[in-house]
Amino acid sequence: MKIIKRKYLQDIIDVMGTPDIKVITGVRRSGKSELLHMFSDYVKNNDEKSNIIYIDFNLDEFDYLKDYKELIKYVSERFDSKKNNYIMIDEVQMCNDFEKAINNFHAEAKYDIYITGSNAFLLSSDLATLFTGRTYSIEVYPFSYKEFLEYYELDNTDDSFDRYVLEGGFSGSYLYKEIEKKYNYIRDVYKTMIVRDIVQRNKIQNTTLLDSISDFLIDNVSRITSYRSITDTLNTNKADTNDKTVGAYIKYLCEAFAFYKVRRYDIQGKKYLATQDKYYLSDHAVKYAIQGTKNMNYGNIYENIVAMELIRRGYEVYVGVLYEKEVDFVATKRNEKIYIQVSSDLGDDFDSDTFKREVDQLLKIKDAYPKMIIARTKHDDYQYEGIQIVDIANWLSR
Repeated sequence: MKIIKRKYLQDIIDVMGTPDIKVITGVRRSGKSELLHMFSDYVKNNDEKSNIIYIDFNLDEFDYLKDYKELIKYVSERFDSKKNNYIMIDEVQMCNDFEKAINNFHAEAKYDIYITGSNAFLLSSDLATLFTGRTYSIEVYPFSYKEFLEYYELDNTDDSFDRYVLEGGFSGSYLYKEIEKKYNYIRDVYKTMIVRDIVQRNKIQNTTLLDSISDFLIDNVSRITSYRSITDTLNTNKADTNDKTVGAYIKYLCEAFAFYKVRRYDIQGKKYLATQDKYYLSDHAVKYAIQGTKNMNYGNIYENIVAMELIRRGYEVYVGVLYEKEVDFVATKRNEKIYIQVSSDLGDDFDSDTFKREVDQLLKIKDAYPKMIIARTKHDDYQYEGIQIVDIANWLSR
């Protein structure tokens, strides 16, 4: 499989030598193992005194280390006091009581520790509980459009963008030539994520209900929803569930990085709103792989793509609410804030209903932060009343 250098490698390099436990996490098949391999190669080439203790629990040769005491023994026997000792463990959760081993290594203060693990077993909310030492998380996402272009050595063209919209960012699917085989791969990844990461970890008995909730969220991606609306819909189909169970299952789906929850924010009142949120797929192609490509809603898919790109770029993302109408995104990063509307088509001119609707909502926001419309304009950037209008493919490729 072709490997490209991703930005996450520099993120790891920047924290080399710190006493933190470096945790590489993210959705299944997003490239965590490849990233750890790349970092290992980097260390070999740049630290002449390196002693890398590399363990890949995907390989049978390391099966006997799945007891934490055996893991401690294995690592200790390979420690070299005259070198810089790195511990790199892939799929660490496959070792029973792995946190005891990692805490032991950290307490010894003589290793630089890097681990990857199944997303649902290394939750950001659980890291402080699992590990007594400080952790530094690096979250890996499926390929962005820019990485997609680099992988296939493509220019940013209409055909390239349309292809990314259909194929998505799970790079493992790129090995297959036919689109149906690509979708088969993505579907298998998603189903494995649910069965292995979510069902097993959380000991879920009602897997049919979990599938139903997952299907609902996929079908309603980029739309405002609530536990109550999902519960009512499922009970109409005789699911016999309640808000509490639905909320718990959605939490599990988000913990496994299958979906990202985006809260609503009252722009005028400057407060978060409860009960209704939006959910975005970690990769939009999952929707096609699970539900097919008939009746495609490009507006919702583009919004999903933009949401994940903002998250990938390090923004905190919220759905804005102003005068009971929606602003697709309020994106913040430190002192930076951007208001964003997303549209599949703005129409042919400033007088089109779609253009007026998207622009008017942004013009009602009276503060001085930048405002932007990201749409499929197929034109260079331009401005209207101080609002920046940007083609989605151009924005993604920067």
